[in-house]
Amino acid sequence: MKVLVVGSGAREHALTWKLRRSPSVKQVFCLPGNAGTRAIATNLPGNVNDLDGVLQAVKANGVDFVVVGPEEPLVNGLVDWLREAGVLAFGPDRQGAQLEGSKSFSKELMAEAGVPTAAFKVFEDAEQAEAYVRGAGRPLVVKADGLAAGKGVVVAKDADEAVQAIDLIMRKKAFGGTKVVIEETLRGQEVSYHVVSDGERYVALAPAQDHKRVGDGDQGPNTGGMGAYSPPPVVTAEVEQKILSKVIEPTLNTLKKRGTPFRGTLFVGLMIEDGEPSVLEFNTRFGDPETEVLMARWDGDILPLLLGSAKGDLSGVETKWAAPCALCVVMASGGYPGAYDKDKRIQGLERAGAEAVVFHAGTRMEGKDVVTSGGRVLAVTATGHSIDEAAARAYAVANQIHFEGAQYRRDIGHHARSAAPRSK
Repeated sequence: MKVLVVGSGAREHALTWKLRRSPSVKQVFCLPGNAGTRAIATNLPGNVNDLDGVLQAVKANGVDFVVVGPEEPLVNGLVDWLREAGVLAFGPDRQGAQLEGSKSFSKELMAEAGVPTAAFKVFEDAEQAEAYVRGAGRPLVVKADGLAAGKGVVVAKDADEAVQAIDLIMRKKAFGGTKVVIEETLRGQEVSYHVVSDGERYVALAPAQDHKRVGDGDQGPNTGGMGAYSPPPVVTAEVEQKILSKVIEPTLNTLKKRGTPFRGTLFVGLMIEDGEPSVLEFNTRFGDPETEVLMARWDGDILPLLLGSAKGDLSGVETKWAAPCALCVVMASGGYPGAYDKDKRIQGLERAGAEAVVFHAGTRMEGKDVVTSGGRVLAVTATGHSIDEAAARAYAVANQIHFEGAQYRRDIGHHARSAAPRSK
């Protein structure tokens, strides 16, 4: 089977890396891929949001199966476009992708399904939104309604900060829209939980914990993710059962009752407080950097899971975890998540060896050199018998990789590590 992975980040590199190990996969293509995928697959030129261009690449290369990585082409209807052309594709259709594409849509569905989540209000008028937060007199969360690459959320400590966020989103249209969702704040530990659904059944994957803030100790602005590990201790067997019964099953059942059964990955951001889960957000693709640790832990062939979902039949597919733990450290460009330089030569990639896998996020080839091309550059991922062991291996490799301006957190997995370094 020939498989095309759509996307160019570390998530897509990790999926490609795992698919290359499938005995049923003859060849893997990536569109457009990066310097890392180039070493293990065939990169194809193209834009993930050019639906017809992707379809033409599929036809030209005899691709049998397409795995769509990023959220934007899913929201734009790439899977619908491919299916209408008779191409088997993994991921939700345009309607299912609205769970991520519109926060107001997802919050209203949660209310209908009885899923635990923060109380919320939706605003399309900036002055009304500002009047609401000034009258509330308490910390609130302001979210851009549409896609924002993980950066359209402001946890405002006071009304002034909330008003600034409203102005940025609604008047300055920083994230391309003019609608906001304003929520009550939730407390606890944030975790990530993935299931893969075929429209009738679902397969639950291992829990993970992302680190969204740019700095140690969870300080600084939100990013697309500075690292992740799996499994987080806060997700006990009891908590996991509550996630499935109170969140996953009601959501999937409600979508089915609406006549829009969900196929693909449902990735839920949750807050866990006193053993009770509440939903922060829904995503409709694999998380990044969570995918890196999940693929590192996964035992065996990932293809049956993805194919089963796309074909509508996950019966007989089970999860198996080869590694007890995995941890990923994201190396980012200096200045990220703000303005950052590109085209910085990366040195030390060959030192990964058996200690860790280096998944590429924002890289490209310049002659024989690998250079930076994005905010998040590399995702150094290692496994171990414990989070401490996985962290030691990942950091040992990250410390040997260099590019001008490189920054990374030193405390990934701090909730589970026996002694995590903190910023000074």
